[in-house]
Parts: sequence; C-alpha cells; structure tokens
Amino acid sequence: MNLFPHQDQVLNDTYHHNRVAYYLDMGLGKTFVGSEKMWELNTAYNLVICQKSKISDWAQHFKDHYDYHVIIYDKQAMDKIPAESVLIINYDKVWRRPELNKLKHFTMMLDESSMIKNEKSNRSKFILGLNADNVILLSGTPTGGKYEELWSQLHLLGWKIKKELYLKQFVKYEWDELNQQNKIIGYKNVDRLKSKLRKHGAVFMKTDEVFDLPPVNNQIVKIAPTKHYKDFAKDHIIDINGETLIGDTASTKKLYLRQLAGVYNPNKLNYVKDLIDSTNDRLIIFYTFKKEYAALVDLINRPISTVNGDLKDTSAYEEHDNSVTLIQYKAGAMGLNLQKANKIVYFSLTDSSELFEQSKKRTHRIGQDRPCFYYYLLTAGSIEWRMKEVLEQRKDYTDALFEEEEM
Repeated sequence: MNLFPHQDQVLNDTYHHNRVAYYLDMGLGKTFVGSEKMWELNTAYNLVICQKSKISDWAQHFKDHYDYHVIIYDKQAMDKIPAESVLIINYDKVWRRPELNKLKHFTMMLDESSMIKNEKSNRSKFILGLNADNVILLSGTPTGGKYEELWSQLHLLGWKIKKELYLKQFVKYEWDELNQQNKIIGYKNVDRLKSKLRKHGAVFMKTDEVFDLPPVNNQIVKIAPTKHYKDFAKDHIIDINGETLIGDTASTKKLYLRQLAGVYNPNKLNYVKDLIDSTNDRLIIFYTFKKEYAALVDLINRPISTVNGDLKDTSAYEEHDNSVTLIQYKAGAMGLNLQKANKIVYFSLTDSSELFEQSKKRTHRIGQDRPCFYYYLLTAGSIEWRMKEVLEQRKDYTDALFEEEEM
C-alpha cells in the first residue's frame, strides 16, 4: 500500500508502541494508518469496532488491501474462526456478544474512539474489559471539546490514572449554587496532558499541517423570529399547528425552543427554499429532527439524497450536479466523503461539538479544490445563538490538544 508521507511519519513515530491513538483530523486517512499499524502488529486475530454505517466500508477496505479473513461478526463460534482474521462489529452490538471475552492475543481497533467517552455505558465497560494485547484508537475529535470524556481512551492506552485523580489534575470546577453541585468551567495543565498522551502513543495532526486545502467561508444568516417563539420562551406553553407544546422540564423547554426556532419558523424554511433556488450546485443540509426532514423534503423540487437512521441513499448526490443531500447529524456527520459539494447549510444545530466539527469535514477534505461555504441559519434572539457559542468554545478546547506543546 502506498501511503502519504504524513501517514508514514505517523507510523514511524509510533513504531515502538503497541497501544496507539491516531487523532488525525478528518480526511487525513486514519483508516489506512490504523490498518497498517494492525498489519505491523501481526496478531492472529484482530477486532475492529466501529459505527454500524462503517462496517461495510471497513470490510471492503481489508478485502481490497490485505489477505485477512474478513468476518462481519455476529454470533460465530470462537473456535471456528480461522487465524489471520479481522472481526468487524459495531459499538451497539459488541457488548451483547460476551463470547468475545474469549479472544486472546489480539489487536483491538476502535474507529471513532470517542464512542467510549462514557466509561459507565455498557459498550464502554465491555470494551474496557476486553483482554487485548494491542490497541489502536482512531478519531479526529477525541474529546468533543470535553477533556473529562477522554479518560476511557487513556485507560486503553495504558495510562492507569484513576478517574478522580485525572479530573483533579486537569479539570477546573466551580460551585453551582443553584444546582448545589460542582460544574466544569475549563481545563488546566493542558501541556502536561498532551505530553502524557504522546508518551502513551497518541499522535495529533491537523489537515492544514499536511495539505493546503481551499479556504472556508462561514456565513451567519440571521433569520427573523416568530411570535410563537417569543410566547413560548415567556410562558413555556403554546398551541401551534394543532399541537400543544409544553416545556414543563428544562429538557422539553430546550427541545421545543430549538424546534420553534427551526421547523416551526416559516421564515427559516422560506430562506432555505430561496437559497436552494439561487444555485444549481450540489447542496448539503444538516438537520436534527424528523419533522425538519419532512418539512425540507416538501419544499425541495430537485433530486434528493438522504442519510438518516431510516435510510442511506446517496445516489442523487453522486449522479446529479444540482442534488440536495439531507443529512441527520447522528447518521451522517461522520465518515461520508462529500467533496463533490462545497456548500453546507445548517438548518439546525447539534448539541454535539464532535458531530458539528465532523460535519464540516464532509466537504472540506482531501480532493476538494473549491472554497467551502457554510451557512448557519440562526433565528434572531433564539437559543441557537447560545448553542453556536458553546460549540465554538468546545472547538477551541479540541484544537488546543492538536497544538504543539509549549516548551
């Protein structure tokens, strides 16, 4: 396999490590680096854990470039699995396969290793309990801007620091009088954290260190609010389109404020329609809720591709220059190569900094030769502005891990 120089460099830098984390920016070829490291480690059995949507991609990658027995793992008997095998399974299924605990002397690779950020979840507890000889972690956004969520990955790299001590050394707190608990206000000793990570086989690399990608243009579009939004923000209850929205908890209030700023705001829907009508280029639209998808489909009169929890169909994107691709964050913010397009419209925002940053890299990646445009549609005076602010703050924390250490 012919690798790029930066990929060779990463492998050379970690040659003597059997537990590594390749925190490479989206588009730098983590798949190739990870699989080459797996091949170098040369164990009889290999376990790849990934998102469900990436299983077929990983299977095809190993079939195209290696001589492994590739097994999309379900419930095969462990004693029937031949040597020189790669078992591929998704995060949601792995913890339901206790027979994997019988695997010995194997290499484990986690694609998008931030998926184990909650060490108390079933998937994380199971993965942390597997007896892997070697570990390969892959992610472009290892923390989603939250360093407290890195501990599980550190544990797999062999840094056996206790969670309480880790938080004490690297996380800043202040007392929240209203909720009577500590809240995280920032981080400390970041250079020390980065140094420890690198000593345990972690490599950080940004795309702009390697390739000269086209410029990015961020367009903030202020959308007029509606009276419904203002009334709900004040009273926490409203009747709209035959529905009654009641914000009787903090979470439901936030949910309906987001929807009233988005799918229930005809001003935003009208702007999207005008934007679509103004260009014949491919457009990518990220959305959050099923209601948004239904409303967007109704107003689009062009070939449509869809990526969500129910459907993945990118044929219109591939075949039509004027297509519109509708992507739900959780289903498509990671892993898709969409550099045929150079315009992304954010109809609504996600709560996840990781998914937000990943989404932008669907078009701004190797192979893109045009400037990329991001249109953020934010309803004036709405919750969306605070959400954007929080996402940017978490991006700053993520970027800090990729920066060179201060000497």
